[in-house]
Amino acid sequence: MDFVGDLTGHAGRFLAAQPPALLAGLAGVVILLGVASAIAAVLPRLKPDKSYEELRLRIVSWWGMVALLAGALLLGWQATTAVFAFISFLALREFLSLAVRRREDRPAILAAYLCLLAAYGFIFADRYMFYLVFIPVWVFLGLPALMALIGQTKGYLASAATFHWGLVTCVYNLGFVAFLMRVPQTENLPAGAAGLVFFLLLATEFNDVAQYVWGKLFGRRKILPSVSPNKTWEGFLGGWITTAALIWFVGPVFTPLSGHGLAIVAFVLPAAGFAGDVTMSAIKRDIGVKDTSHAIPGHGGVLDRADSLTFTAPLYFHLLALFALDRF
Repeated sequence: MDFVGDLTGHAGRFLAAQPPALLAGLAGVVILLGVASAIAAVLPRLKPDKSYEELRLRIVSWWGMVALLAGALLLGWQATTAVFAFISFLALREFLSLAVRRREDRPAILAAYLCLLAAYGFIFADRYMFYLVFIPVWVFLGLPALMALIGQTKGYLASAATFHWGLVTCVYNLGFVAFLMRVPQTENLPAGAAGLVFFLLLATEFNDVAQYVWGKLFGRRKILPSVSPNKTWEGFLGGWITTAALIWFVGPVFTPLSGHGLAIVAFVLPAAGFAGDVTMSAIKRDIGVKDTSHAIPGHGGVLDRADSLTFTAPLYFHLLALFALDRF
């Protein structure tokens, strides 16, 4: 009993040390998932339909993803950086397995994974300036040079571009999420650095869900039929407006944004999420696959789930740096 009491006491002190706004936000997400789970359990009884099984799988997977990310945010910057390094690794592996298939590219594949380790090493070391230029400049120059030095010339330009696009998207852009955790509390953050990350994830995923729901309810006119046939103007605009409203009203609870800075984030972030989604759709159509993998039941691959985040994360990071943070 003493052990249980000590454990409960430690857990209570741990949660008491967390920003109240962050705990409230996480509790809100758990409640929403609980409601969604109840709806998914009732729907098949009201109207049997095989499509509800995919909905059930999606919600079960959401529970796992929320538990992983919430635990990382509560544990701090080290845990969050490790989790996003793993997410970047899975996303890069999915991308390279689909886009790069030649034996002669294997040295460059190994170099790409080493670049991932180096990039997240800069985050762990809190070396922002090194991180900022490492992949966009030095990997951009060094990886093609490596390919040339080993005598690879067939499809050289296309391969070099493919590797760089994959590293920027899967590693560099997603790494900005982890770097948000290095913002010091002296920046007067209302929910701590974890609140910045929580709000980015909330707004990005809410935008995806809102566009899907609006499209299902009111979608008529296709917006990009040759790229993503299920997306409609109604879904895009409905998701944009509702996500912008969420950012405007909830943003000050989790971020130091206000005024025109908050308005700009509210205006551009939903559009960036949509751009990330359709860009990955175009790549999958070019490669000839529906999903990047089957790693997440009901969702597809890690890159399928993180496609919007690859665009929203760097935009959100730099708008925060421009309007509200002194650290960057």
